[in-house]
Amino acid sequence: MSHSPRSSSPDRRSVLRGTVAASAALALPTLAAAPALALSGRPGATWGVQTGDVTSSSGLVWVRSDRPARMIVETSATDSFRHTHRWHGPLLGPGTDFTGTTSLRGLPAGEQVHYRVTLADPDDPRRTGEPVYGTFRTAPSKRREGVRFLWSGDIAGQGWGINPDIGGFRAYEEMRRLDPDFFLCSGDTVYADGVIQPSVTLPDGRIWRNITTEEKSKVAQTLADFRGNFRYNLLDENVRRFNAQVPTVVQWDDHEVRNNWYPGQILDDVRYAEKNVDVLAERSMQAFSEYFPISTLPSQGRDGRVHRVVRYGPLLDVFVLDMRSYRNANSPGRQSDDTQGILGAEQLAWLKRELSRSRAVWKVIAADMPLGLVVQDGATNFEAVAQGDPGVPLGRELQIAELLRFIKHCRITGTLWLTADVHYTSAQHYAPERAAFKDFAPFWEFVSGPLAAGGFPANALDGTFGPERVFVRAPERANVSPMESPQYFGEVDIDGGSGELTVRLRAEGGTVLFSKVLQPGRVGQ
Repeated sequence: MSHSPRSSSPDRRSVLRGTVAASAALALPTLAAAPALALSGRPGATWGVQTGDVTSSSGLVWVRSDRPARMIVETSATDSFRHTHRWHGPLLGPGTDFTGTTSLRGLPAGEQVHYRVTLADPDDPRRTGEPVYGTFRTAPSKRREGVRFLWSGDIAGQGWGINPDIGGFRAYEEMRRLDPDFFLCSGDTVYADGVIQPSVTLPDGRIWRNITTEEKSKVAQTLADFRGNFRYNLLDENVRRFNAQVPTVVQWDDHEVRNNWYPGQILDDVRYAEKNVDVLAERSMQAFSEYFPISTLPSQGRDGRVHRVVRYGPLLDVFVLDMRSYRNANSPGRQSDDTQGILGAEQLAWLKRELSRSRAVWKVIAADMPLGLVVQDGATNFEAVAQGDPGVPLGRELQIAELLRFIKHCRITGTLWLTADVHYTSAQHYAPERAAFKDFAPFWEFVSGPLAAGGFPANALDGTFGPERVFVRAPERANVSPMESPQYFGEVDIDGGSGELTVRLRAEGGTVLFSKVLQPGRVGQ
């Protein structure tokens, strides 16, 4: 099998020595909501580093300081840092919650990049903190170099936070050891509407113990609340160590704001003093853009959208969708005309255009919600695409039908859908011969998650697009804790020689539950 080299040699491990040593010395960053501006000493980066939206020639590096500081990034081809390239990053201050992102350009394709981030006193550049180290691989420029990535979502949900008794968010360490090229985080990166209590009694009498913070003791409403939610996951050493080694491609869904939200919604929830969900979403988006390195967000001088294409060499383009920001109101979904749908007309046009332009062998559509799984919102409304009626497309299904028809008629090859959201893992194959709507080519949808949240039973299928559940692993009752049921993540491995794509659904603990090999160059399969 032709693939990009992955070494477990001492040199590979030693590149992270700075980050690992820092994690050991500073097991938990300070729990304070914001840095103290009167601190003496030098700037510190105890929240670690992370990279995002890495391509064959570029990448974003993120850090958070404990006080005002200038961000400086140095890159090198080796972990000795004998020859470096220096990148002068932004000034970190309270306007961005002391976070910052530096864009790296002109990187070599298909190479391991070693980097270190140093924070300097803005009034005295000679006063610098201890550097924090990380590494990542750029995307290959040649097809023969394969690609391997992981995906999952749903983190710190349903009251299951960082439990030191079980080693925190253990799945992150398991994923790090697999050493993927990148990680696709499929939404629900935080649970801003989910309270983390100090302890929870499980059905068998055991006690689940959480690390807690002030911001996680209530639903998020203020900008400070949302920032605290995004900061919470970084208290986990597994997450910080993972971030220092594996780049991320991040999207968002509902729990970054509130369960099942949609634009224009007015809340009927006594926990919220702010009832206008658009106000909450704006505050969440600001915090989201501060805490993740994403190429299209305002921190990079862009228009602030989450949907984008991350091009990862000749074998792979990742089409990151935003099925939250442009949707219409949740409803019974029986309307026969729906141009807004779940993507909005502008995003749908963008997706069609970018899919038709793509020359990648594989086109992964990263959806933050599933297509044919029935996800309800209350007794009569529906939260995702499917609405339980197996007949002709109605409601949001109309927009998906239009997209699927476009993919078939334009003969766009190598598409598959990845998602999380429903808190179990499964594989669905969609085929027109089983469907009420038949003008599309067969395709696969793979679901994996949660990564650190409660598990839930499998959702019903809607027959409009002819899904067949080929595999499923789900608990039998709702909100099963990570102490009772394994967490799930998926793996995609594209062979550089044959172009074959292998999907593996994995359970925490190392078990491969299901595997499927897909052939390149096909419109549907």
